Amino acid sequence: MKQLTVIFMMCLSTVLMAQEKSILKDTIDLDEVLVKATRVDEKAPFVRSNVSKEEIESRNLGQDIPVLLNFLPNVVSTSDAGNGIGYTGIRVRGSDATRVNVTINGIPLNDSESHGVFWVNLPDFATSTQSMQLQRGVGSSTNGAGAFGASLSLSTNGIRDDSYGEVGFSGGSYNTLKANVQFGSGIIGAEGKWQSEFTGRVSTIQSDGYIDRATSDLRSIYLSASFFNENTLVKAIAFGGHEITYQAWYGIDQETLETNRKYNPAGEIYDENGELVGFYDNQVDNYKQDHYQLHINHDFGNNWTGNLAFHYTYGRGFYEQYENDADFSVYGFDPINVDGEEISSTDLVQRKWLDNDFYGTTFSVLKNFENVNVIIGGAFNQYDGDHFGEVKWAKYGSEMINQRFYDNTGKKSDFNMYAKADYTLNDSWSLFGDLQYRYVDYTVEGIDEGPVGISINDQNNFFNPKFGVSYFLDRSNFFLSYAKGNKEPKRADYLANPDVKPESLDDFELGWNYDADNFRLRTNIYYMNYIDQLVLTGNIDDVGNPIADNIGKSYRLGLEVDAVFRINEKLTWQPNLALSTNKNIDKYYEFDGELVNFGNTELSFSPSVIAGSNIRFEPFENLQFSLLSKYVGEQYMSNIELEDSKLDAYFVNDFQMSYEISTNKLFKSIVFSGLVNNLFNVKYVSNGYFYTYDDTWSDPDKVTTLTGAGYYPQAEINFLLGVNLRF
Repeated sequence: MKQLTVIFMMCLSTVLMAQEKSILKDTIDLDEVLVKATRVDEKAPFVRSNVSKEEIESRNLGQDIPVLLNFLPNVVSTSDAGNGIGYTGIRVRGSDATRVNVTINGIPLNDSESHGVFWVNLPDFATSTQSMQLQRGVGSSTNGAGAFGASLSLSTNGIRDDSYGEVGFSGGSYNTLKANVQFGSGIIGAEGKWQSEFTGRVSTIQSDGYIDRATSDLRSIYLSASFFNENTLVKAIAFGGHEITYQAWYGIDQETLETNRKYNPAGEIYDENGELVGFYDNQVDNYKQDHYQLHINHDFGNNWTGNLAFHYTYGRGFYEQYENDADFSVYGFDPINVDGEEISSTDLVQRKWLDNDFYGTTFSVLKNFENVNVIIGGAFNQYDGDHFGEVKWAKYGSEMINQRFYDNTGKKSDFNMYAKADYTLNDSWSLFGDLQYRYVDYTVEGIDEGPVGISINDQNNFFNPKFGVSYFLDRSNFFLSYAKGNKEPKRADYLANPDVKPESLDDFELGWNYDADNFRLRTNIYYMNYIDQLVLTGNIDDVGNPIADNIGKSYRLGLEVDAVFRINEKLTWQPNLALSTNKNIDKYYEFDGELVNFGNTELSFSPSVIAGSNIRFEPFENLQFSLLSKYVGEQYMSNIELEDSKLDAYFVNDFQMSYEISTNKLFKSIVFSGLVNNLFNVKYVSNGYFYTYDDTWSDPDKVTTLTGAGYYPQAEINFLLGVNLRF
């Protein structure tokens, strides 16, 4: 309650400046001046979905961005805590989050080593987002790691003419509570001279989570300062977050799923007899991440525009774990003698640290000729990351405390250059070309857990051409495109297999778009042909990150349909459907001690049917109801189609409403919103893991492959309610 009072008082101080002004008009949109180089327009021969600020706001009650994007075509989102707050993930076309390239204002967000995006480090970032574009497939050239499933481009809030203030509260199931304050100065200064604008946001989100002890304590801030005249925009942005979440990445087995689906094994403490006696209360992930961006955009005249950006990200934090009966040798220590007895294992508490810096520059130049638009751009980014672990407490072996039992450093240099051009031949035909060169240098040196020495030194040169043609006929637009993608392995891939190879993808897209007065259709067929695809094995590491390995040849072939039916002025229906076949070609796998050809098997985590729907009803102005539906077909968590690695299909529905009241007093408007997730109380699982291991204990003369699976159950029916006060 004290935190809410502080936030509310901050907002009131903003109101005094904002009371007499409107907040409705944006004069400069970051979509236009900062992210053109990494996005595509309606003419481009690529598949994309655009999400506006209004669409973001309608569902933004504290859940992470992957959950907000769940109803886009061929998208599956998941949540470790089960309710969309904390650690969340996204898959597009069956490709996991490490293969979805994410940028904020054109700056790479994916972690350089794990390739993942940890949205938990940026809680409530959707509130400061102006728009998003999700390009499915390889898409056009962008900055950062290669896109093997999709590219997600986010742009932060644009500049508003007038000052404003806004305070928001939301809360609901599982003791979820969100509060934020936004403010903006409006444009300061006279036209024709240098002008400025300042904005900010501060947020807090807390939740117990659906899963036992899957608590989240999240805080974030966003600040921006813009200085501009007729030809130049200089924008400085700082944002970041601090998250403390109780770990929920372990999953549960089939028996527990059926008897106690909310159970969380994290932090289990056992006594000498192997009996569970409690849970460690600080089994948490504690991480801070600060982002700084400086953008300089200049109009040189004669249709020349340039953008130069500098960025720096500082991340640091740890996750803490209670280990039962940990072996001294794993920590590099010898057995000790206690009262005449040799002790070689002990209960202990360990912390595993990350301390990293990521910095660099991105740049682009745009030239609009009469029939040709050209973009030349690139980026250079450097990553320095320290990994180390310490023992914080030990029942025996106090000499281990505060000693590092592993310590290594990863360094990554990433450089790319690209040139894009779209050429309008006439009113019917346009051509698109995109050439990118990317160089990646990755090294790791030091001691890893075990302890074992590790040394990774790998350099890759990638050439990624992309071509396409579009044909326009009346209300229709047909397109055909080809895009090449290459991608380096992530840190975990190198550690799991020293001989791991980069992967390569040829992506073919054939599409038809149709626009009528009350109807819009987007449909496409895609064929993604992989060489050495780093496909998920189904297994995970000790912090829940998926493990991948090269599989030779594989492909994804699919049909995606996305439509909008405006049935009348009050009723709109937005359905989408994705049908696909996703195959390993001649999959070989060692099973029961023999190398077995399983044939053409289903790729892991790749459902063949994904469908979504949004039925929106607006009975009168400012009141909106929506029924959002999602169907995800069955999928395997392995690549060898074992029945016990299958996740069942599920169909869930959410109900959403919003109502805005306009006033002429202290508040310009008040917006009430509500969301009921999983309306029909479906018990479903959206994610999991699967592993195999060889058993030689039962019969020393025979190798038997045993299997196991883990599941991440999602929340049953739950709700969120919110109110936003706009000044």
